[in-house]
Amino acid sequence: MTQLDKAVVLITGASGGFGQELTRQLLEAGSRLILTDLDEAVLRQRVEVIQRQVATGEVLACLSNDLSNNSGCEILYRQVKALNIPIDILINNAGIAVFGRMDEIPLESGERLMQINLLTPIRLSALFAADMIARQQGHIVNISSLAGWWAFPGLTHYTASKFGLRGFSEGFFQEVKGYNVKVTAVYPFFSRTPILQSQGFGSFSKINLDFIENVATDPAKVMRATIQGIIHNKLHVFPDATAKTSHLLKRYFPQIVNRINDAFVRRLNSGKGE
Repeated sequence: MTQLDKAVVLITGASGGFGQELTRQLLEAGSRLILTDLDEAVLRQRVEVIQRQVATGEVLACLSNDLSNNSGCEILYRQVKALNIPIDILINNAGIAVFGRMDEIPLESGERLMQINLLTPIRLSALFAADMIARQQGHIVNISSLAGWWAFPGLTHYTASKFGLRGFSEGFFQEVKGYNVKVTAVYPFFSRTPILQSQGFGSFSKINLDFIENVATDPAKVMRATIQGIIHNKLHVFPDATAKTSHLLKRYFPQIVNRINDAFVRRLNSGKGE
């Protein structure tokens, strides 16, 4: 089992919906946190709110980083090394989405998404895993998505990044398990976080997707299940009922998934979102 009490945990995307819940719940578990996101002022403000409510645990540092490129990842690694505190758990949580038909999304927007959602976790895992392997101890957590199993129309870039993150997690797990380094990949359904308000492009951008809010999950519950998966060293974690059921449908009844996707595409092409 992975111990959380006194564990040093690095969380990327710590200002976001999942990031805030991870911060809150890991502090409650007694962890010592290093948090990073784009805007340090916003990050500190949100952390202060949480710390007024949670007296346990410790925030060791709040760091500002743009992780959309290789240099940003290397800067973060150097910042953490300068703290001279070994990382026990790395949680690759930072992620973005764009919505639209793939050919109507600007190339730079799609490439930035792939950088943040896929290449950044790979880069950070490579950097921090070297230290974990040397210590024969560590745990790397990649927050993927149900979209890593089920390709959603309108989210082709996002789906590609999350499929890639699943494949990376599975392969990396095999490579480092002999060094007592654990790997966990998490596949939540759409949750009530700011990612639901992601930018839309092209013909799909006019569609009303408010109905997704009605089926979206509670991020607190999702992260609670995620943390349990980390504690028990699970490789694959489906942290909500919708993700579990949808994953099984995809594996054993793919024809049903195809019909659902066809119906959604018809809705998108008809210009209706509800």
